Amino acid sequence: MNHRQRLKIGIVGCGAIGSSLAKEIVKGMRKHACLVALFDIRPEKAQLLSRKLTRDTKLCVGNLKALIKRSDLVIEASSAKASWEIVCQSLSGGCKVMVMSVGGMVGHLDELYVLSRKNNAMVYFPSGAISGIDAIKAANIGKIQKVVLTTRKHPDAFSGVEYVSKNFKLSGLKHDKLLFKGSAAMAVKYFPQNINVAAVLGLAGIGMRKTLVRIIASPKVKKNIHEIEIESKAAKIFTRTENILHPQNPKTSFLAVLSAIATLNEILQPIKIGT
Repeated sequence: MNHRQRLKIGIVGCGAIGSSLAKEIVKGMRKHACLVALFDIRPEKAQLLSRKLTRDTKLCVGNLKALIKRSDLVIEASSAKASWEIVCQSLSGGCKVMVMSVGGMVGHLDELYVLSRKNNAMVYFPSGAISGIDAIKAANIGKIQKVVLTTRKHPDAFSGVEYVSKNFKLSGLKHDKLLFKGSAAMAVKYFPQNINVAAVLGLAGIGMRKTLVRIIASPKVKKNIHEIEIESKAAKIFTRTENILHPQNPKTSFLAVLSAIATLNEILQPIKIGT
């Protein structure tokens, strides 16, 4: 497969997740894909990553429009606050999009369907740091009665979360503390950087308002733990995922990056496995 036939990928956001994906594309996917552009609101981050990958800054672009012009697929790895605008512009430019900040899509789903169909462009949501998305998609066809996500993280993972700092004091915490219980829609609103898995779960199953989320600060855990309970006419399902923290960003899980890599492989390969 020559260079022109390879999928041209641009990445928006050069933090821990964007950097990990960029390295994998360059090193592990070069037969089928090529990294053509990097953009970050902090240009120095894109420049540093480009130098690590290519020894110069040729991958860096000055704005989102330039990145879209170079790309077939845009990977959004920025923030929930910025993700909708990135996705909107990318789809309007005719690009496929993979969304990492899934919480930013909540409230825009109808627009997302219209825009993707209008521009004949696909949108991909990786499963992220949870397991069982294939099962919930299938079970939902057979009618689901209940979905409950319980997330446990070390108190340090919630540093900088405005909702937590306003309502709780976590320093010196000795026992588990329930920080939130409510719908996935509200969880994503209050924990935009911590609970993308709730958005993925809600979108795959019975919706953001019907999916129940419990978020617990647990000083005894060293991993991000997600437990999912599903009751449906087809099956009762329980999954527990104990995530190793990403070495560059303890607020996210390493599995979230690997899930995105797996999604990229699904896009690039002709054989699809799983629901």
